[in-house]
Order: sequence, then structure tokens, then C-alpha cells
Amino acid sequence: MDFNWSIFWESIPYLLKGAALTLRLSLISVGIGIILGLLLSLLRISKIPLLRVPAAIYVEVLRGTPLLMQLLIIYYALPSLGLNLGAVTSAIVGLSLNSTAYIGEIFRGGIQSIEKGQMEAARSLGMTYLQAMRYVILPQAFRRILPSLTNEFVAMLKDSSLASNLAVTELLRAGREIVAWKANVFSPFIGVALIYLIMTFPLTRLSSYMEKRLKTSD
Repeated sequence: MDFNWSIFWESIPYLLKGAALTLRLSLISVGIGIILGLLLSLLRISKIPLLRVPAAIYVEVLRGTPLLMQLLIIYYALPSLGLNLGAVTSAIVGLSLNSTAYIGEIFRGGIQSIEKGQMEAARSLGMTYLQAMRYVILPQAFRRILPSLTNEFVAMLKDSSLASNLAVTELLRAGREIVAWKANVFSPFIGVALIYLIMTFPLTRLSSYMEKRLKTSD
């Protein structure tokens, strides 16, 4: 069970393959989350209850229940309803739906941080609500939420490890498989931790830098 350099270095190529899948899961899930999250945020700030209330329920349910439970329902429960998804597809669907709820709230906060007078000024110039959102509000909101979106991607990199419970061979699963093969826990998991750190550290530094720049510009 002691650290073994030989096992550590033997593990790295296999762990890097798992890390590549981790990155792919995270990029796809956050990409989908940004698109759907923006739509969700617009529903959340709508003055129409029929749009606003279901969006609020979605956010509360997805943020108020464990991500692992959501993944297990998609992978194990949906087949009983006739919807069979592969492990990787189930992971992407679950991670994307969860990310949508969090990114939707990030967008909502960014939109609502823009002074109301800017929307009123845009409307007074003859813009429709959607035009004002597209050309005036959203560009400013997106700039303000970039650090939060970066943090969400970092969180997704780590949360994607839950896909290992669906037999998806991402980084953590790759480490667990090496542990079983080599009968050594410490060496492979040190490699897993280091690769996670290498992937997330530059992003956390980038997020901090952007936050400082935004405070300076404000």
C-alpha cells in the first residue's frame, strides 16, 4: 500500500486517457449548460408566471438534489421507461442538466446586476425587449459572469468524477481500475490528484485574475 514510483509512472498514460474523457465530458456539459442556462435565466426573470415558475422549480430541484442521484436515475431508472442511454451519454445528459441549473442562476445574477436604466434607455431608442437583451444587457452581463463561468467549469471537472459510478472510464475511474490491477492505492491516486490539480489550477488562477480586472475596471 506504500507509494511506488514504478506504479506511479506506469499509471500516468492510462490516467491521461481518463483525463481526456474528463475534459470532454466537462466541455460538452458546460457548453450545453451555457446555452440552456441562458434560456433558463430568461425564463427565470420573465414576468409571465407560466414561464417563471417551472424554471424556478427546475432550478430548485436540480440544485437541491445530489448530482450522483440524478446520474443514477438517468442511467438506471430511465431504461424502465423505455429510454436506454449509454454510460457516456447518460453522464453527459446528467452533468449538462445539472450545469444548466447552476449556470442559469449565474446568468440571472449577471443580468440583474445591470442597471435597469440601461434596459429602459434601449427600449426608448426603439429596441424590442429581445434586441435590448442581445445588444445591450447580455454583452455586459456575460463579461461580469466570466469568472463565475470559469469556476463552474472547474467544479464540473471535479464533479465529472461522479460519472465513474456509471462505469465511465474518466480520470477517477481510471485510477480506481489501476488500484485494482496493481493492488496499490496510494500511487495511482496520487497521480489522479496531481492531474486534477494540473487541470484546475490554471483555471482557478484565471478566474481570480478576471475578478481582479473586473473590480479594477468598476
